[in-house]
Amino acid sequence: MAFQPYVPPEQLIKDRSDYARKGIARGKSVVAVEYADGILFLAENPSVTLHKVSEIYDRIAFAGVGKYSEFEDLRIAGIRLADLRGYSYGREDVTAKTLANAYSQALSAIFTQQMKPYEVEILVAQVGDSPSETSLFHILFDGSVADEDGYVAMGGRAEELSDRLRESYTAGATLNDALAAAAQAITSVEERTFEPQGLEVAVLDRSRTRRKFRRLSPTEVGPLLEGGT
Repeated sequence: MAFQPYVPPEQLIKDRSDYARKGIARGKSVVAVEYADGILFLAENPSVTLHKVSEIYDRIAFAGVGKYSEFEDLRIAGIRLADLRGYSYGREDVTAKTLANAYSQALSAIFTQQMKPYEVEILVAQVGDSPSETSLFHILFDGSVADEDGYVAMGGRAEELSDRLRESYTAGATLNDALAAAAQAITSVEERTFEPQGLEVAVLDRSRTRRKFRRLSPTEVGPLLEGGT
């Protein structure tokens, strides 16, 4: 029988946390900002096929940073759960809170029971009929959940991004102003400028019928970054 050395639980948790944080730190940042008509998502992502921000359900979106294969597995699982719940009960029973709880339980189990934790941070967001009904749930690699308000920053430099957003965020801002604030935060932290082709931008727009999620193309993002309307 192979000898298994004893590792104190607190050391094991610390080692797993450090491992996950290092993996997440290598990922590019994602920012979500509430604006007058919904929620804006901005990610540094030059790929046109490997998305970091995606639709989960009619009013719900998912964003992830870290190891792509792992948060993509979580995204697919979320879609399956949402479809099953919507089909079994009703579309109004599919909420960001329900999905956030499921993700929290799954990530907590992976963190405590498996040798390698997931190297991911995820965001589950839901837009309501009014700004007061908007939800932003930030879930960490160990299953911790935070109910955020106004804006969320994820990635290796999340604290710096949050500081920048705290300075520039304005409740009820236009899409143009929200995008400018998000882009300025990433630009100042990374200390370089970004072309529209290097950014992934999407919105949950409450003014749209039924499906609220929409991606913005580089041709749409360019004028907004330049101050257009």
